[in-house]
Amino acid sequence: MKYKFTKMHGLGNDFVLIDCVNQSVSLSLEQLRNLANRRLGIGCDQILLIERTESGADFRYRIFNSDGGEVEQCGNGARCLVSYVYDKGMIQKKEISVETLGGIIFPKLEINGEVTVNMGPPKFEPKEIPFIANKRMLTYLLEVNEKKIEFSVLSMGNPHAVQIVKDINQSPVLAEGNLIESHSRFPKHVNAGYMQIVSREHINLRVYERGAGETLSCGTGACAAVVAGITRGLLDSRVTVSTTGGNLSICWEGDNNPVWMTGPAISVFDGEIEL
Repeated sequence: MKYKFTKMHGLGNDFVLIDCVNQSVSLSLEQLRNLANRRLGIGCDQILLIERTESGADFRYRIFNSDGGEVEQCGNGARCLVSYVYDKGMIQKKEISVETLGGIIFPKLEINGEVTVNMGPPKFEPKEIPFIANKRMLTYLLEVNEKKIEFSVLSMGNPHAVQIVKDINQSPVLAEGNLIESHSRFPKHVNAGYMQIVSREHINLRVYERGAGETLSCGTGACAAVVAGITRGLLDSRVTVSTTGGNLSICWEGDNNPVWMTGPAISVFDGEIEL
């Protein structure tokens, strides 16, 4: 079976987007993994399937990590999605609603070509993350590699554990990230964020993502890190997040307000693959 696809990226966090509205698509776990394989397939961090929906939203999209596992949310992917459906003529408006497993989000194409996404409000209750804890707290201590590390734990439609580090370049992201991801207190695993605070308006960030490893950028991870810093009184409401792939702008006014993310969405090439 041949499938048309588009390769895109948001600050180096790369995706294979497949239109499931205008072509019939059925992918097995093995096929998903082959698509994401950088030597044997197209290569990507995540595969995004764009589908029809009956929820009232304009589109539904499903997100599969490179290991084939389906996840709830992807901030960089959301930006690529709205750029894709607009450029392909699948919709005429520049602000759309999108159904995900993590809830409805609202990406908008800006005049300058960047994309702003209303990511919805963060969630802190342990059962909503999900995270095993007796009660909600500002931070938690988790034992990792026989040492206790302080984390902020929250959901941006998917679970995040964010720690503050002194030097992002010296942080054990690769050696430690998988241990945090699979920590027993996270029933659905977790994205592990390492945040270096440069100023109240600027942070550096690296993220070890569930099912994908460290990526060049993580949109929901950027949102989670800024929320974590604001709740701890360390950051202002508008923050530039510098990732390995580039900068994102994140804004959150606190409480039950939505988190706003702005950044680029780049189309790399179109293609067709036989599976």
